Amino acid sequence: MIDMANAITLLRMLLSSVLLLLTPLSAPFYALYTLCGLTDIADGYIARKTHTQSAFGAKLDSIADIWFVAVCMIRFLPSIPLTPWIWGVIAAILLIRLTNLICGYGFRKKLCFLHTTANKITGLMLFILPLTVRFVDIRIAAI
Repeated sequence: MIDMANAITLLRMLLSSVLLLLTPLSAPFYALYTLCGLTDIADGYIARKTHTQSAFGAKLDSIADIWFVAVCMIRFLPSIPLTPWIWGVIAAILLIRLTNLICGYGFRKKLCFLHTTANKITGLMLFILPLTVRFVDIRIAAI
């Protein structure tokens, strides 16, 4: 039987998929986007409080995070005017993340998804960015 935290993570994956059907930057999109972010917070909190943390749950959470980010990139990037330097920053972030995965695999012979404070802060900043594009110029928000 699946525990509550992993069920919430699976729900995030499902809700992320629904984002593909919604108009980016619309109210329904932002509402579902925010709900996805809240499920990301809730699954870890519930896993810790119920003592149901597991290696499987951590991997599932990372996969759900990757899926959520991929969906958001598919939906947001075409609707936001990005300058070449912003594309460069996106490429650099992807390169750093891929390098971390490759190095982790090289050292441990398995994919390692680190849940560090720095990764959590980065994730929060990336999550907030799309919420700001209606109010802050993307060139400023991206900084």
